[in-house]
Amino acid sequence: MTPEERQQLIRQYEEGYYEVVKSLEGFPPDKMTAHPIEGKWSACEIVQHLADSEMNGAIRLRRLLAEEHPVLHGYDQDDYAARFRYNGRDIAPALDAFRGARATSAQILSQLTEEDWKREGWHAESGLFTLETWLRTYAPHAYNHAAQIHRLKEAVSGQ
Repeated sequence: MTPEERQQLIRQYEEGYYEVVKSLEGFPPDKMTAHPIEGKWSACEIVQHLADSEMNGAIRLRRLLAEEHPVLHGYDQDDYAARFRYNGRDIAPALDAFRGARATSAQILSQLTEEDWKREGWHAESGLFTLETWLRTYAPHAYNHAAQIHRLKEAVSGQ
């Protein structure tokens, strides 16, 4: 990955929170927990997932930088959604956690050296995991879920 490609992904990562917030604008509050698309999460569940995913991602980034060849563990996002009762929880704290984890991680990303970018770890489910793998994973993540929220908003508006 070139430094320019990295910078583009870092910008995407930095802007992801705002994309999610924009996707929530005009979402009917009484439909936040609705499941208008079969088999898909509600808008509330998506926001809670983003908070948990981002906090996990922030720790993974730090471990990749601070530890020698850390082993990074996966988690079952559907199990998290059920166990932590995503649907029906207030999304404001989740948005705060999502924003905070992204903002502090973006500060770290902006200060990385070429040597830092060479650091590696091992993901227990997917194998070799580098900082570039991390960035490729997390940069588009919020955008993907913002698009999901847009689709949900269209679906609940059509009901």
